[in-house]
Amino acid sequence: MKTAFYKNSKISLENINREDYQTLYDDGKRGFLSCSVCGESVRLYLGIQEQPFFYHHIKKNTPCEESTSESSPRESNNSFRVQDGFRLPKSRAVLTTEPEAATFQHHQVLKIQRPFTKTKRVETNNQEYGYIKELKNAGIRFDENQEQAVINTEGPLLILAGAGSGKTRVLTARTAYMLVELNIIPNRIMLVTFTAKAAAEMKKRLISYPGLEQAQIQSIVSGTFHSIFYKILLFHHRQKWSGENLLKMEWQREQIVREAGRKLGLDDKEFAYDLALQQIGLWKNMLCSPGQVKPADPWEEKVSLLYRDYEAVKERNGLYDFDDMLLGCYRLFKDQPHLLEQYQNRFDYFLIDEFQDINKVQYELIKMLSARTKNVCAVGDDDQSIYAFRGSDPTYLLEFEKDFPGTNKVILNQNYRSPHEIVETANTIIVANQQRFAKEMKAQYSISTKPVVFYPYDEEEEATMILTDIQEKIKRGAEPADFAVLFRTNTASRAIFERLATSSLPFKMDQDIESFYERFMVRGILAFFRLSLDEDNGDAVKNILPSLFLKQSVFRDLQAESILNDCSMLEALSHVKTGFAFQEQKLKKLVPIVRSLSSLSPVIAIDRVEKDLGFQDFMKKRGSEGNKWEKGSDDIRDLKVAARHTKNIREFVEHADHMIAMNREIKELGKKRGNAIILSTIHRAKGLEYKYVYVLGTVEGGIPHDFALDSFRNGELQPLEEERRLLYVAVTRAMEQLYLSVPLHRRGRKANPSRFITGLRKELQSKEPVK
Repeated sequence: MKTAFYKNSKISLENINREDYQTLYDDGKRGFLSCSVCGESVRLYLGIQEQPFFYHHIKKNTPCEESTSESSPRESNNSFRVQDGFRLPKSRAVLTTEPEAATFQHHQVLKIQRPFTKTKRVETNNQEYGYIKELKNAGIRFDENQEQAVINTEGPLLILAGAGSGKTRVLTARTAYMLVELNIIPNRIMLVTFTAKAAAEMKKRLISYPGLEQAQIQSIVSGTFHSIFYKILLFHHRQKWSGENLLKMEWQREQIVREAGRKLGLDDKEFAYDLALQQIGLWKNMLCSPGQVKPADPWEEKVSLLYRDYEAVKERNGLYDFDDMLLGCYRLFKDQPHLLEQYQNRFDYFLIDEFQDINKVQYELIKMLSARTKNVCAVGDDDQSIYAFRGSDPTYLLEFEKDFPGTNKVILNQNYRSPHEIVETANTIIVANQQRFAKEMKAQYSISTKPVVFYPYDEEEEATMILTDIQEKIKRGAEPADFAVLFRTNTASRAIFERLATSSLPFKMDQDIESFYERFMVRGILAFFRLSLDEDNGDAVKNILPSLFLKQSVFRDLQAESILNDCSMLEALSHVKTGFAFQEQKLKKLVPIVRSLSSLSPVIAIDRVEKDLGFQDFMKKRGSEGNKWEKGSDDIRDLKVAARHTKNIREFVEHADHMIAMNREIKELGKKRGNAIILSTIHRAKGLEYKYVYVLGTVEGGIPHDFALDSFRNGELQPLEEERRLLYVAVTRAMEQLYLSVPLHRRGRKANPSRFITGLRKELQSKEPVK
């Protein structure tokens, strides 16, 4: 049905403003929509599979048929529009044509140009490799390229392992082959993995391989870079590198830089110390000492000073952090060549997993240790290098053959995870990158379903459409764990989190995703709202002090002023003496403005805080506003989108509090939930796979990120290429079906489809059924 009764008026979807579909959807759930024929309750369908329509939520029999004898809804309702839940007359300008309501843009199915051709799996039957036969008899089989990667053990070897190409199988089989077939002593092999979980997984697989004993597997020197090189430091300088001296917790590191910041006059609440620590870690992993730093902007200048003091404090107190484990070992080998020679003679073979993700200090350590034998097996995929923000650089993989002359190269180009339709989509995306090895993944099978591009109005509708689609698939037999919703940055998860939190579906998310409403800038805006509802809210007062450029020490003065003058904490702010006439005058105007917020709609109230209370100026002056990945102003634009569907300040604050509580609850439940929908950043999803994958915000500014676009405009190509690799990683997580979301609006502004899918969209087939 295309018509329904809404607030005692008959409406038609053909006449409703496109931006109001979400309001109708929400009001339908509240029981505000009724059938235009039978009068029973109806709801608005907002999903990916079909265009929007009204349907009977409770009534299960044949849907009512709309009358065609009466005048059409367009003729009877074209002088009205629905906006924010109200039926308003449309304005008519003289000598202008009345614009039509925006139409719903149907999903589109990607047309795969090249037909699927099954690649014949070529297996060798060489009598020389007896253990390979044992593996095959045990059900562990290889294609031709995989087998070459397993048996070529001498000299440098570069294995380019594409997404879903059986990389872990090759690494474990290669290790087993070296131990059983070649009788290599286990403790002369160093197996380096990106995570401790990956190392444990490889050992678990090796146990099931024929001819191997537990003792052999345990003797392999395996683990992450940090765990392996820390053990070396601990062996030679146990007292210096004792665990008691390690800054294990983030707050310990932050405490040191905060103290350094106070000396520089940086405000505890104002400066983004977490981002400063991230930058310091990046410099350290690039072997850039405090004296070698060349700041790129004023923010980095401040961080470089914090870096200098941070290192000085650690040295004075005999402390170290996780980054020092690698730096310490690098310096140990540099300062004591005889120790380096000892370890060069200790190891004969090096197997390095996820080589595209290593940073400078890790690369230099491997070059040092392997200088004698050159038996380095580097396994990675330059198309999946996505950790530049912590020092990783695909150049080490791309130039491996230069640094290790005589390198053999094996390309694992068979994808065993995804169908031809998804693999071809991924190939089309990544081929545009200039700095990469020329290669192309090939699928093992084809299916009838193809990747889908869909067009929600904004982030809110994007979340609704995905939720509807997931619910439909689960009703048809899918499991919650089959689904993953992937996003570029944590803030992009806000709307989908809220939809799932109010549904009955189980879901879990990355443990490090904080609630959107607890982000620094968002918390600051909400603090003004809370103060308008309760003028003695102490926490709210503390949270607005940074934006008023007042130090936290002022809080005690406000408490005293409130008691002595029998006034509210809000009123006490107008009596603060700062010594600056302009600031004191601004504080006197604060009280009536804050009080007025409670009578405004949330969106208008946010504008008032930004402009009349100087919050915009605060954002510009705060350090993190210059941070390239997460800007406070973006958070406020996201907040406006979230606020659009609430009626007043109280309702919005209650909603925010509820979502904060839900975030904490889901984090706890997530530890126990197995069968659950996954919400994850693309970075955290790398190496994982799901039947159904939804990628949020494939628009300019989303993927690729605004920072990468700015860098590209300034002539820097690398950030944009990394963003394309990021989308490639997201696409290749899908085992059956892929959905790319292209919102028409992002953060309240018109959005343009991502340049990464422009080539795909030229080949789109409209309105093909989605299965």
